[in-house]
Amino acid sequence: MTSMSQIAHPELEGIGKYEYGWSDRDVAGANSKRGLNEAIVRDISAKKNEPAWMLDLRLKGLSLFDKKPMPTWGSDLSTIDFDNIKYFVRSTEKQAKSWEELPEDIKNTYDRLGIPDAEKQRLVAGVAAQYESEVVYHSIREDLEKQGVIFLDTDTGLKEHEDIFKEYFGSVIPVGDNKFAALNTAVWSGGSFIYVPKGVHVDIPLQAYFRINTENMGQFERTLIIADEDSYVHYVEGCTAPIYSSDSLHSAVVEIIVRKNARVRYTTIQNWSNNVYNLVTKRATCAEGATMEWIDGNIGSKVTMKYPAVFMMGPHAKGETLSIAFAGEGQHQDAGAKMVHAAPFTSSTIISKSVARGGGRTSYRGLVQVQEGAHHSKSTVKCDALLVDTISRSDTYPYVDVREDDVSMGHEATVSKISDDQLFYLMSRGLSEDEAMAMIVRGFIEPIARELPMEYALELNRLIELQMEGAV
Repeated sequence: MTSMSQIAHPELEGIGKYEYGWSDRDVAGANSKRGLNEAIVRDISAKKNEPAWMLDLRLKGLSLFDKKPMPTWGSDLSTIDFDNIKYFVRSTEKQAKSWEELPEDIKNTYDRLGIPDAEKQRLVAGVAAQYESEVVYHSIREDLEKQGVIFLDTDTGLKEHEDIFKEYFGSVIPVGDNKFAALNTAVWSGGSFIYVPKGVHVDIPLQAYFRINTENMGQFERTLIIADEDSYVHYVEGCTAPIYSSDSLHSAVVEIIVRKNARVRYTTIQNWSNNVYNLVTKRATCAEGATMEWIDGNIGSKVTMKYPAVFMMGPHAKGETLSIAFAGEGQHQDAGAKMVHAAPFTSSTIISKSVARGGGRTSYRGLVQVQEGAHHSKSTVKCDALLVDTISRSDTYPYVDVREDDVSMGHEATVSKISDDQLFYLMSRGLSEDEAMAMIVRGFIEPIARELPMEYALELNRLIELQMEGAV
């Protein structure tokens, strides 16, 4: 997250550059081992002093990762060298309770990103900052702690709340769900553990920030959120990494349990550098009357494959995904959503916006499934793609599986390009061609941006402007 002064003036310096591409001194990363084997997995577990059942689960994940094939659809993942990745980098020996306690180089990174400012201005109810493999700073408002809200890094969550953790870890996304979920289970480190008690509403967002610094780093955070009955929480995450000539891997798993009449909103503003493979599994289950909302901003990365899912298990449950994907030169954003209606009177909405320029490629890949017994369910899917030039590409791969005859299902998809008439009109009002294109794109993504808190909407618009600079 950048500082508020930067966000307020997107026209200022740095336009057209990836501004988070610096790297810090990398002593910890330089001393870390590469490659994946049983010894590495056991070493990660031992360093964290984990219970035996977690080590067993990690080893099961490693075994399944070795057995499962790479995905044959979507993006080309053949260039990922799993033997060249550093699976665990510990950048500091203890978690800081204040920004001043952090090592100077790490503190400077977060100062440049504006994370402490967001906390000081009380824009967030809690902050978690992950650097490499572990959370290095964490805080939560005292009034929320007094109400019983738990907001910890996932490693601490395992230590302090093992019973809850063991019950829900892997309950939404099984260890063998897919190859990269298995990999995450084997080597997970960091992430957020959140529990919101019955009837508690967290009025402003909890924020996490994930930073990769080491070259060839693999970041595998694991996030687990449990919203008890009639509760509400909004969780926001942001991501950046330095620019290197070789690739890094980000492969997270997010599991969310939304109980009766609760509501969870999960917002991602991702701005990885163009050498990061971003392969993430996110899934939520909704009980009766519960609501799950995914708001997904995918900007940057070499390849993104991410399809947030909602399983509506109770009557009148609701699922919603709003996503924006932006692909520039050399990028493939393969994103979408999955909505599974497993109970009657459930409803879902998917709104996907994608922008491609400079030969970039965007793909919408989505599933809507209405299972037997899910009577009177409703689903709406809307996919809009905007091509900035003639060398970019957009694909749509919808899959609809309806097993009842009294449901409402709507799907529409559009592909458009920026017209000369639009550019001429805006340029006749004094805008440059770059400014006109950026304005058109901002208008295109407005349905997504307006769902964000103001400071995050401004950040998304600013990132789009950075991406659009030099598009003509």
